[in-house]
Amino acid sequence: FYFCIYFFNNIDQISFDITLEKNGIDLSFSFLFCVLSIYLNAFAWKYIVIWFDREFKTNDLVSFYVLTNILKYVPGGIWHFVERFNFIKNISNPQIALYSTLIEPYFMLSGSFLLASLGVIFSPLYFFLILPFIFLNRKLIYFVIKRLGSLKGKVFKVLRLKNSKDQFEKRIKITSFFPTKSLLLEVGFVLSKFIGFYICLNTFYTTNTLNIIFLLVIFSLSWSIGLVVPTAPGGIGVFEACILFFVGRNIPQNIILVSLIYFRIISTFADLFLSFPFLIKKLFKKI
Repeated sequence: FYFCIYFFNNIDQISFDITLEKNGIDLSFSFLFCVLSIYLNAFAWKYIVIWFDREFKTNDLVSFYVLTNILKYVPGGIWHFVERFNFIKNISNPQIALYSTLIEPYFMLSGSFLLASLGVIFSPLYFFLILPFIFLNRKLIYFVIKRLGSLKGKVFKVLRLKNSKDQFEKRIKITSFFPTKSLLLEVGFVLSKFIGFYICLNTFYTTNTLNIIFLLVIFSLSWSIGLVVPTAPGGIGVFEACILFFVGRNIPQNIILVSLIYFRIISTFADLFLSFPFLIKKLFKKI
């Protein structure tokens, strides 16, 4: 809502003029980094599932994740999780399906906060952003799942699953103390997204002199807020509003608006491009 007001108040200052000759290569690189981020996120989810079950074996996790990623833009913001839950449940057990799906946003948040904690060079308060990262270990992960479960209590009722520590220890066989691969891949996911955004920004702001760490910190924080707001599918509007708020007057308003709009279009098109086979399959099922 804030972003829409901001956009219409400044629409007379915004120019969407681009030329493929001049900007095509830059925007293509932005698109490629958005595609890369989706695959890094998919591999992170694969290793989350494997972390929960050392005996889990399938080669389809990454491709299925990529294909269903577009569903995060569907109102409700849960349908991509529902598809992934059903997919894992059919080849494993419901507990692994639920816990690996439920915990994935927490991994993304931890990776994003870890990057945002680089802001400690500007203020010591950013150090506290590493707190979610501390809970990602074999001893404390059930505590995180229990808290997430209390927020999503209806999910357990609908699926008729027991969310108890005994059930968790019985059905979940965590492979290592700390999920290093998953977390590093989530950091890479957010970093790739940021590079895609940074390329968009530099395409329209060739005199950019802002500290790249500062931009990475505000991007990571804005993306995290967009992730946790339940009423914003894919973080649409919330992420952009946060960037505008954090950047303030450090970047001309017309430039940051254009950069954000192009980045949103490119990142959404990357999701749509990779999910196209899944959408076609769903469409033919309904016909």
